[in-house]
Amino acid sequence: MAIVKAAELFTRREEEAVSPKQERAVQEILSRVKREGDTAVRELTARLDGVELAQFQVKESEIDAAVATISPGAKEALALAARRIRSYHERQKSNSWIEAEEDGTVLGQLVRPLARVGLYVPGGRAAYPSTVLMTAIPASVAGTEEVVMVTPPGPDGEVPAITLAAAREAGVTRVFKMGGAQAVAALAYGTESIPQVDKIVGPGNIYVALAKRMVYGQVDIDAIAGPSEIVVIADENADPVYIAADLLSQAEHDPMASAVLLTPSASLAEGVTNELQRQCEALPRAEIAAASLLNHGALCITRDLAEAIELANRLAPEHLELMVEDPWLWVGQIKNAGALFLGPWSPEAVGDYLAGPNHVLPTNGTARFFSALSVDDFSKKTSLISYSQRALLRDGPGVITLAEAEGLQGHAASIRARIEKEE
Repeated sequence: MAIVKAAELFTRREEEAVSPKQERAVQEILSRVKREGDTAVRELTARLDGVELAQFQVKESEIDAAVATISPGAKEALALAARRIRSYHERQKSNSWIEAEEDGTVLGQLVRPLARVGLYVPGGRAAYPSTVLMTAIPASVAGTEEVVMVTPPGPDGEVPAITLAAAREAGVTRVFKMGGAQAVAALAYGTESIPQVDKIVGPGNIYVALAKRMVYGQVDIDAIAGPSEIVVIADENADPVYIAADLLSQAEHDPMASAVLLTPSASLAEGVTNELQRQCEALPRAEIAAASLLNHGALCITRDLAEAIELANRLAPEHLELMVEDPWLWVGQIKNAGALFLGPWSPEAVGDYLAGPNHVLPTNGTARFFSALSVDDFSKKTSLISYSQRALLRDGPGVITLAEAEGLQGHAASIRARIEKEE
């Protein structure tokens, strides 16, 4: 299970190195798709995913049929999650603004949605309807007209019904059966079948992450997602059953996932160790969870809660739970975290699915400078400037001085021409 460490020995794990072979493979895929379009995507999907596809786009009739197979309980859960996610993201919307000054100058900012965005939703042998909701809904709230989704088909060449139902619930415009670096390339460059987008969002494996990094600049991206991670800060009164369950909820994602407990209580750490052993054995993904805990998990004994908070801020985790007597006392001291969960009734899993805030979060310490996916990620801002004659004659000499200091005489001349004409 997880290793017990002293606080002074604990540091954020190093980012996994990308091999030159992986980089070359992704670069080759991007080049092929850019050059050959649908032909390359079709051949790569057959070779890498083992699926032969006559067409990429999922028909509306296929989505209708998929939705019809979903149980009433699943439909209700999707609808509830969608309502809560939409309600939360509606509060994030920014408005354009324009203000006039006394001298006649008008300044402002125009907020406009991105026209077309691409969602990458992991798939293949698994279904991730929550990722569909979390990426599509903020785009819809921002006002994006076209939301294009790509997801790897399963061995049978189909997309899971629950994923298609989520796409319908979230208002996805078009769904395409494709995955990996070739899907990222298709969205970034466009092909005969797949439209070029302005931005690509959503998590994926190392090849998807590399592809997103390489096409950045051609299109925008959200961030480079790493393995999932959770840090739990707990005092001696916390329940080891809950803590172990929450640590395992992330450890079961991936052998590379990280699950960490920070506590000043050695007895709690011992109780959590016992619970991890007991609960892990009962999980269907026990082997994955055990590997995660062994290689990237830790139970860290701190001097006090203040040191635990300090260490969490250094780690800047994707998910941070405060399992302490009065979590609100410590909220002001949290500087770096993708999402913060307060108290025993706020497990990370509720945030993954339907609490409302987005579950696409910064990983591997990037919460120091990145935020959760939001409506802002699907908007752009344009500055508006309308100077009056009076204001330009007043401020023009300052512009000339600064332009000449930078050696940009043309800039200075464009101002001087107006001033001299009015003299």
